[in-house]
Amino acid sequence: MKITLRITHFFLLLISLLIAVPAQIQAQQSTDITSIKVDELSDDQLQELLRRANEAGLGTMEFLQMAEMRGMPALEVEKLRKRLQDLDMMGSASSRQANVSRRNPRQQVDLSEITKGLYQPQSDLNDFEDSRIFGSSLFYQKNRRLSFEPSLNQATPSNYILGPGDMLYVDIYGQSEQYYEATVNPDGFVLLDNIGPVSVSGKSIREATGIIKNRVARFYPGMLGANPNTFLQVTLGNVRTIKVHILGEVRLPGTFTLSAFSTVFNALYAAGGPNENGSMRQIKVMRDSKPVAEIDIYDLLINGSANLDLQLQDQDVVLVSPYLARVEIEGEVKRPMIFEIKEGDTVEELLNYAGGFTDLAFRDRVAISRISDNQRSVSDVYDNQFGMFILKGGDELTVGKVLDRYSNRVQIKGAVYREGTFALSEGLTLSKLIENAEGLRGDAYLKQASILRTKNDLSTQMIQVNLEQILNGTAPDLPLQREDVVRISSIYDIQNERYVQVLGEVMRPGVYPYSESMTVEDLLIQAGGFQESANPRDIEIARRLEDSDLGTLSDIIPIQVNADLSQSANPAILQPFDQVIVRRKAAFTMQKLVAVEGQVNSPGIFAIESSVERISDLVNRAGGLNQFAYAKGATLIRRTEFFNTESEQIRRQRNLESLRLQLLQDPNNSEAQEELLQRLFENLNVEENPVDTLIANSKKESLDQIAAETPGFAVKIKETEAVAIDLEAILANPGSESDLLLEEGDILSVPKLLQTVRMRGDVVYPTTLRHEKGRGLKHYINGAGGFERRANRKQTYVVYANGAVKRTKGFLGIRNYPPVEPGAEVIVPTKGPKIPLRLGDVVGITTGLATLALVLSQINWNQP
Repeated sequence: MKITLRITHFFLLLISLLIAVPAQIQAQQSTDITSIKVDELSDDQLQELLRRANEAGLGTMEFLQMAEMRGMPALEVEKLRKRLQDLDMMGSASSRQANVSRRNPRQQVDLSEITKGLYQPQSDLNDFEDSRIFGSSLFYQKNRRLSFEPSLNQATPSNYILGPGDMLYVDIYGQSEQYYEATVNPDGFVLLDNIGPVSVSGKSIREATGIIKNRVARFYPGMLGANPNTFLQVTLGNVRTIKVHILGEVRLPGTFTLSAFSTVFNALYAAGGPNENGSMRQIKVMRDSKPVAEIDIYDLLINGSANLDLQLQDQDVVLVSPYLARVEIEGEVKRPMIFEIKEGDTVEELLNYAGGFTDLAFRDRVAISRISDNQRSVSDVYDNQFGMFILKGGDELTVGKVLDRYSNRVQIKGAVYREGTFALSEGLTLSKLIENAEGLRGDAYLKQASILRTKNDLSTQMIQVNLEQILNGTAPDLPLQREDVVRISSIYDIQNERYVQVLGEVMRPGVYPYSESMTVEDLLIQAGGFQESANPRDIEIARRLEDSDLGTLSDIIPIQVNADLSQSANPAILQPFDQVIVRRKAAFTMQKLVAVEGQVNSPGIFAIESSVERISDLVNRAGGLNQFAYAKGATLIRRTEFFNTESEQIRRQRNLESLRLQLLQDPNNSEAQEELLQRLFENLNVEENPVDTLIANSKKESLDQIAAETPGFAVKIKETEAVAIDLEAILANPGSESDLLLEEGDILSVPKLLQTVRMRGDVVYPTTLRHEKGRGLKHYINGAGGFERRANRKQTYVVYANGAVKRTKGFLGIRNYPPVEPGAEVIVPTKGPKIPLRLGDVVGITTGLATLALVLSQINWNQP
């Protein structure tokens, strides 16, 4: 019947082919297929022909075979095969083949039902998490969980039992191709198109494959025989769910929906695992009221093996019985916990459960406390009995720790090359121990060595020996005993560490180690040499006095050295703790700079030429004032005593940094310049002079003391301030008292001719007004709207452009306001807030006046 259907489909295809070809060809081929010419068919005709063949259930290979059977010449069949290959339609044009390639990955049916309630933390399980029972945290942990979730990506297990809800993929390939997807219905059948229902429920994948193959082979004869050319494969698609009953001593007993791939461990995880009374060694799986397996969780925990191949089936019962017997082991084992034991378990097996001994365990003996009748007894089990001693429930085992003592230890410390612990060998003496420690260091003190010896009663004894005599053989060698501690001192342990110090005008002042025959030149070279301000002819050595008279603190030795630090004929030899002080040249000063800005002919920075140079000299060096200068408004900005003056050391460091950056910009430096650059990197790390630091800290401490002792002290400390000068008078009379001497950092600012007056303070409208020659202060007050109601008119003052200040003067109610010049600022202070008179104040004043009136009324004014 199958062959008849195939022939019928083939004739229909021939008809469609004859319809598709051109009319002139159709007339020739209507009765004879042998006359069809493949070369005359278009690609569209071939695609349409193959599409209809696929719809009729014929694959590409079947279509070609059928054409050859109907008499198509072999040459034309080969041409047709090549044409189809060129169109890339071999094995891929059919819709069912495309559907196969687009199959979704295997999924779990009713996944939400399985996970429902599975991952929610259970409040009643939290206390059990800290249980000392071995394995209790396997199925439930607060922070991390081991779910034993089955893998859906595994190959289809051959022993998997099919049931309603499973999806099967039946793939036929080879000479014939066909693909089926079918789900096992509640009656246990899968329905295959054009084949019919096949009963597979309760069968394994292997058994179901044989049943389906026998049914399908009726329609695909190529599957039969000794050399089949058509093959069949059955795989599992989506996985169904099963119902499993978990009973007994579990934390959450009940019926659970699980994946059909689930094992006993998946079921136990769903139920939270055995509870405190539950057994981990005897878990039964019941199927159809018969036991089918017994699970021992310790096999998984200890050996890593478990019966994971046993898959649960629908309506299986997992029964957890109460624990068999428990013992506790503590002490020096890797898992000091409570373990469940089976009948016949020995101490050796328990030690295996506990992970074995720790590194510090005493392995020769284990103490066991056992319940005997109505009391406990203690037994000692030695290492040769571990495999024979049978454990009982309630046993408590203790593994001790090795003693913290040494049977053959001696120690050597101090001035030897290899300090530490050594073995007390037979006949070991002090000299041999020193030899084992690779000998004495050069600084060893040979006059005396000490040996701390421990007696039998654990008291100690100190033994003093002359090490030098023992080593040269003039004194007998000392045999050592167990726990002897030999200490050999260094010569530096019994004397102060010796050093020298250099201060003053050197590159790196500080403390340096002392060496015998060390000269001043040696110390100065270590300190980096002289600074440019140093005076090599004025150096002092401050030396300690061992036996000094009362009032004499040190011995001062003045010396002179060569400027290039070459050795002199009679160099000064230093002694320990000497202080070398290098003084500054008397006439050495660094350049001091001032600046002129504003309306001069040559503004800029100028160096002070002499200590008597004045403001007038600076203006002359700047080319004098230009035509726009306002001399009356000139201001001198000068540093205050709080200015953080840059020390010579910092200034030198800043200059070296500038030089270094300049050299780094040029990639083609000479060898000498590269050497200079390297030296600059070393010199830039010089620390600040401690004297300068002390001065700066002293100023800060003075200000802090003033602030602490003065209530309401809120004066803002300035590093610079303006000095009021009269530049017109200075230029008219150079060298006068008004012509100030210049100081480092002075800035002379000469503004342009100013034409405004600024009004500030308690006036109606603070503003800036145009200066009018001959006008007084009242005129500008009126220009700003007049005084405010709370204005303090008597305290009105004027700040002039040069920084000078004049205030209002008054006599007998007559006020004399200061004049106003261009660039001035008029400031009107306020009287402050007016405090209203409160009722209590009024009552107090009234009471006081009434009392005074009463007293006056009682005085007898007429009494002689």
